[in-house]
Amino acid sequence: MMEKVIRNYLEIKSLEELIKVEKPNTNYNLEKISSYDYQLNKFFYKQIGKNHKWIDRLSWTDKHWIKYVSNPSLLTFVLKNKDDIAGYFEIIYHKDKFEAEIAYFGILEEYQNKKLGSYLLSEAIKKSFDKNINRVWAHTCSLDHKNALNNYMARGMKIFKTETVII
Repeated sequence: MMEKVIRNYLEIKSLEELIKVEKPNTNYNLEKISSYDYQLNKFFYKQIGKNHKWIDRLSWTDKHWIKYVSNPSLLTFVLKNKDDIAGYFEIIYHKDKFEAEIAYFGILEEYQNKKLGSYLLSEAIKKSFDKNINRVWAHTCSLDHKNALNNYMARGMKIFKTETVII
């Protein structure tokens, strides 16, 4: 079965443009995870992606995952509620272009619709600007969470490209 998907690419060019969201409460914290902990990236990709048709990495071997997370240009952050994991994001730095890509981003199903996505995206953008970059970009599509595009735009990101693809 063929499906039409609308993909939007968004960007933000300075930290001053970010519309920040404060931490919902003190139970939540954000942790950068070790580049050797590929199992967390793999877990989040599968758990969050199963509802949004993330399929490109499903065939990856553990060796492929290890190579991916070992890339020094990749940083992964995990949102925790006390000791429970709630969500994550991956940032890929493209140093040659002075930009960062929020490559993957999501909240586990049991933590959705609690305003955590707004906070997590705000933090992803802030962390992205920690390096000497001129732009942060991401993409989202019509298969993602129904609030995804609105969340990106509410944080100050602007659409710079839209495309329609058939999957």
